[in-house]
Amino acid sequence: MYPFRQIEKKWQKIWADRNYKEWRADDNGKNPKRYVLDMFPYPSGEGLHVGHVESYTASDIFSRYCRMKGFNVLHPMGWDAFGLPAENYAIKTKIHPAKAVFNNVAGFKKQLRSLGFSYDWSREVNTTDPEYYKWTQWIFLQLFKKGLAYESEAPVNWCLSCKTILANEEVADGKCDRCSSLVEQRFLKQWLLKITAYADKLLSGFDELDWPESVKEMQKNWIGRSEGAIIKFPIANVAGAEIEVFTTRPDTIFGATYMVLAPEHELVLKLKSQIVNWKEVKKYIDKVKRRTQRERLAAKIKTGVELKTVKAINPGNGKEISVWLADYVLAGYGTGAKWNRISERFLRIAGRSGRWRPRPGAGVAP
Repeated sequence: MYPFRQIEKKWQKIWADRNYKEWRADDNGKNPKRYVLDMFPYPSGEGLHVGHVESYTASDIFSRYCRMKGFNVLHPMGWDAFGLPAENYAIKTKIHPAKAVFNNVAGFKKQLRSLGFSYDWSREVNTTDPEYYKWTQWIFLQLFKKGLAYESEAPVNWCLSCKTILANEEVADGKCDRCSSLVEQRFLKQWLLKITAYADKLLSGFDELDWPESVKEMQKNWIGRSEGAIIKFPIANVAGAEIEVFTTRPDTIFGATYMVLAPEHELVLKLKSQIVNWKEVKKYIDKVKRRTQRERLAAKIKTGVELKTVKAINPGNGKEISVWLADYVLAGYGTGAKWNRISERFLRIAGRSGRWRPRPGAGVAP
């Protein structure tokens, strides 16, 4: 039986007495480099949970393996101490957040060291430290100067009670994790980073990565570079109103039989006076607002509602086609609109039930 109490305690003392120098990366080292980065924990609880231990064990095994293979390994640790998790903990315990973070970091650090993880503690960072976040501010300013940081409206999860934005992970069943109040999708002006400017460079870099092909493909899909055209569908009998759709297959426009908008699409409110079933539409919009984008995309059954009496004109053949709202179209994805083709008979059936399984069409937002 492995006498872990004696052996672990012995070596933890030796590592501490040496100030963990065995695990430090050498800035001027000649050996090939490896950078092994864990996701920094939120020091907003009273200690690590089993998920931390599981993921950090895997990365530590890899770090040690690389050192044994002769690599100069940088394996740091830090604390993601800003934001709602720290605020929630401070409210719950009635402890000032600065003090709570300080105490929790000490507890987390003690646990990580007791587990024997080989972190380079000389490079420990804390996101609440001015010596750290001054560089995030500096980076943002450089991006702004280059036109890569800009203001725009984008959809967010908004807690009606806390009056704050929530991450998808902080929303469960359409409710806030902290106060259990309803969460809705809202468009708010915020700062965004223009990562699309680097799409080509990011894609070309995959050839140099020693990653599994499945992971590369997933990342390529996330970057989502597409080449196509923007096609405008005028709204019948409404001067100046039109729906813009991005498509990689403009040649299929002749088969478009209906349009689909995101429930948050800005055009919906502009057409309010034209929509005879506005109460039904408004009820549907309010319902969708209470679901996160992740929940909407993951749902197997898609829902929608027709904007009755509103028609779009297919610029390919001049025919009028119906316009729908659907939860599987996201306002912040592409133009927030798409076209599709399906039989008019099926549309009538779907209209009675408000549910359908859409067939992928050509006019899909990138």
